[in-house]
Amino acid sequence: MTFHQVEHPLLVIPGPIEVSDDVLFANASPSQSHMSKSFTETFGNTIRMFRQVLVTERGQPIITAGSGTLGWDMIASNLTEPGDDVLVLNSGYFGQSFSDCLEAYGAKVTHLKAPIGQCPSREQLAEALKFKKYKMVTVTHVDTSTGVLSNPQMVSEVVRQVSPDTLVIVDGVCSVGSEEIRMDEWSLDVVMCASQKGLGVPPGLCLVCVSERAIQLVETRKTKISAYFASWLNWLPVMRGYEQGKPVYFATPPIQLICALYTSLKAITSRPIEERWSKHKEASLDFKQFVTNELGLKQVPNDPSVAANSMTAIYFPDGVSAPDVIPKLFEHGIIVAGGLHKEIKDKYFRIGHMGITAIDTTRHELEKVKDTLRNIFTTIGHAAKTTD
Repeated sequence: MTFHQVEHPLLVIPGPIEVSDDVLFANASPSQSHMSKSFTETFGNTIRMFRQVLVTERGQPIITAGSGTLGWDMIASNLTEPGDDVLVLNSGYFGQSFSDCLEAYGAKVTHLKAPIGQCPSREQLAEALKFKKYKMVTVTHVDTSTGVLSNPQMVSEVVRQVSPDTLVIVDGVCSVGSEEIRMDEWSLDVVMCASQKGLGVPPGLCLVCVSERAIQLVETRKTKISAYFASWLNWLPVMRGYEQGKPVYFATPPIQLICALYTSLKAITSRPIEERWSKHKEASLDFKQFVTNELGLKQVPNDPSVAANSMTAIYFPDGVSAPDVIPKLFEHGIIVAGGLHKEIKDKYFRIGHMGITAIDTTRHELEKVKDTLRNIFTTIGHAAKTTD
């Protein structure tokens, strides 16, 4: 059966993103038992393929119903106990929100906060780790509020040198599937994400991958885990069971979403993951050069080295605001995102380029966005000259 989704506005926000026809069709698969042989095989293979995306052999995936925010709850409830010190590397809105979640479970959070458009440096991190012993360090790989790309490899290197017992936690919600991540090689303890961004699946799945030493910490912690649905002790037997072909029940998995994830991961892993990272980087560079060189607009990240490949955050020029641009894009069938960071909320907008939008150039989606932006800003510039 050939399936094509209905015509709809082009969605280029930093998640959810456009999904392929095959993935959307899989999301409409018929009902089946979560204990059936067919679904057990699908879920087991999905778990294995998720490891491939993160380039890990030792990490334990946990895939559940939920959003990326559930990943914060999982990390906070399983890996911290009341009074534990946690260092949050803060490069925007989502670093702050992760901190709020950690504090809800009793962690004592210290922020290493960078100015807008930057991320904490190697030297700042090393100094912070020398000052206090932390249970874990969290880093938002791509902060969707600013488009800033942090460097988990560098973070892990510094932690291993200065405070080797400290866990390294990566919020990869806006990076997994579009940015380079090597979980084993970089010695990352947890990578968490969600289905609706670089993995190219509709919203509704929370995905985490946990290192062996993080699991050991959970299994030997002094206090009871202060969560039920989020407890990894409840989910580990389920994930291990499905991977071994022996389904285990704790809570009913979202069957259709997992079928959709299976379909997407099968496409992703059919090619070397390095190729996918490279295509995202190429698409990002081309789009950012257009924004800078042709439109003459400034981006929120203050240097290309800290600019995400999964999205672009763009300042409006002087005298221009969101109502001048975002509604006009929508009139041309394009949906982008406004500002999110509270300090600059009305000064910028955000465009996502993940998944098939970046990978499948035959769709010409970014070209459509570029053409429309070009026309809008030309019109704005012409109107300004006329007014003068």
